[in-house]
Amino acid sequence: MRYGFVRTAALTPEVRVADCGFNARKIVDALRDAAKRGVEVACLPELCVTGYTCGDLFLQPTLWRAAHEALMVILLETSELPLLFSIGLPVVWQGKLYNCAVVCQRGYVLGVVPKTHLPNYGEFYERRHFAPAPEENGTITICGCTVPFGTRILFQWKEMPDVKVGVELCEDLWAPLPPSTHHALAGATLLCNLSASNETISKAEYRRALCTGQSARLLCGYVYADAGCGESTTDMVFAGHNLIAENGVLLSESAPFDTGLAIAEIDVERLMGERLKKTSFPAACADGYTVIHFSMPVSSAPLLRRISPSPFVPEDDAERAERCNAILTMQAAGLEKRLRHTNARAAVVGISGGLDSCLALLVTVRAFERLARPLSDIVAVTMPCFGTTRRTRENAERLCAALGVTLRTVDITATVQSAFHDIGQSEDDHDVTYENTQARVRTLVLMDLANKTGGLVIGTGDLSELALGWATYNGDHMSMYGVNASVPKTLVRHIVATAADTAGPGDLQNVLRDILATPVSPELLPAAGGEISQQTEEIVGPYALHDFFLYYAIRWGFSPAKIFYLARAAFAGEYSDDTIHHWLTSFYRRFFSQQFKRSCLPDGPKVGSVTLSPRGDWRMPSDAIPSIWLANAGRCPDPPEAPPLDSAGHCPDLPEAPPLDSATL
Repeated sequence: MRYGFVRTAALTPEVRVADCGFNARKIVDALRDAAKRGVEVACLPELCVTGYTCGDLFLQPTLWRAAHEALMVILLETSELPLLFSIGLPVVWQGKLYNCAVVCQRGYVLGVVPKTHLPNYGEFYERRHFAPAPEENGTITICGCTVPFGTRILFQWKEMPDVKVGVELCEDLWAPLPPSTHHALAGATLLCNLSASNETISKAEYRRALCTGQSARLLCGYVYADAGCGESTTDMVFAGHNLIAENGVLLSESAPFDTGLAIAEIDVERLMGERLKKTSFPAACADGYTVIHFSMPVSSAPLLRRISPSPFVPEDDAERAERCNAILTMQAAGLEKRLRHTNARAAVVGISGGLDSCLALLVTVRAFERLARPLSDIVAVTMPCFGTTRRTRENAERLCAALGVTLRTVDITATVQSAFHDIGQSEDDHDVTYENTQARVRTLVLMDLANKTGGLVIGTGDLSELALGWATYNGDHMSMYGVNASVPKTLVRHIVATAADTAGPGDLQNVLRDILATPVSPELLPAAGGEISQQTEEIVGPYALHDFFLYYAIRWGFSPAKIFYLARAAFAGEYSDDTIHHWLTSFYRRFFSQQFKRSCLPDGPKVGSVTLSPRGDWRMPSDAIPSIWLANAGRCPDPPEAPPLDSAGHCPDLPEAPPLDSATL
């Protein structure tokens, strides 16, 4: 799979207890089906060749010899399948019987991994039959192959060297220090667990927590294959509860007592990037490990894994509402602390009737409620000028009335015209100066009112605008505390929508709904027939795409080519390849050229995994060159370099005019 994706499967074939021939046929069928589905690494249950519940039959040489004969059949019948797989069977080594995972590929055994932790409590009595894994690796000859025997073995894919597979068995995961921990520290990125975990009430939840937790702790993919149909029900039942997790996220799961099939792609490149960033994750040290290399073509099959087009926004309604409320609380808590620390007598918010200023005002109201202070101390300021429409102005007024804050209207037209006169700017020339003068005058008014009231100016700009540089330098770019600084535009909309949902019927809900329905605009160009003439997404591109690019570029450090690959999957049927590529290259040009604005951002609370604060998560030189990122964008082999900025931060030759420095308030 391209870009680090590895298609994995946890398989639970039907078994008959002690019928190794039958079990071999079912295992082969399962593996053939997996190969047809494009699976590259497969994991099957513990002792699936014999059945886990054979009891004292394990001490019969007849059984484990039949298991080896069955393994020969499995190797022969799967020799043409392009996948690595692990199956469980009893293996005799140096006079002792071990519960083992046998790792196979292309008709050969690559290695044998014995179980370390043998349960001998409750319904389990494995120590009656098996010996625990030895401390050191040895060698074993099995099915004509002389291979490593032991727990310290990794299997590395030559064509995708970041794919290193480690193996453990069932109870190993339940132990205080699972072997998989050592495997990951030695470099394993994909861990397979061959299990026979019987089903009891609530055990599925616990098993799920173990697998997802281990994948998060080890920054790995974790594939868990459980025994199921056909195991003895003398004292237990087995449900075939298979799980695939990646870095704490459950990617795929077979419901207990269902099909016993779980398939998902593990993004190994993503895991390696996360390990690189986490300084608490040590450098790989494979001392004492044997690394077995295997060769296999890299699949070009399309992704099975669903790529959400809105990575910042949970798709589940309840989870999304919970996230939005939590973020609103975090924003308010950050502002509450700043108001306490500065002894500010007021908070001053520029209110435009748009989404960002609406959210900033909602945050400020919640902060004042937490402080038990009168909402009249919040001064919301609407500043109409050339582009202000009746709809946005009325929405600003209605919002302030519904929330009970103080509203001030300051018409800035005369001040802007005076500034035009001072610098010789024609009012008929609707260039970047025309736009940015308005934005800077608005900020001047807010700052002066903050001085006059003893308050703080609350910033309204969001994370998406900061990434694109869609802010006027020393205009809406500046505030005394930026509450929206780490909230992307796609999430701003949902936080406001959640506030509307919880407001209850009435004026507040109605005005919030209308604000949500209003096109995003800076309103810096004259209105056309009373309607908004300047729509941001027609200029800078769809925020859905830019937020997608931002998430994968900053949170995961993916290459532009991989981001393009993922965006094609996420937005299939919504945006063409050419459209995605156009806005992806635009994103990188803007992101690099506008870093100077982010280098001097006001304080603001981090609420998610992506933020561009120059003091925290993102430190970037303002004059870095984007050429290699543009060249890697997937569809542009020799892209033009971004044109230079002039002294005002204006980029006149950028194709998607108006210029970069035009902005919203």
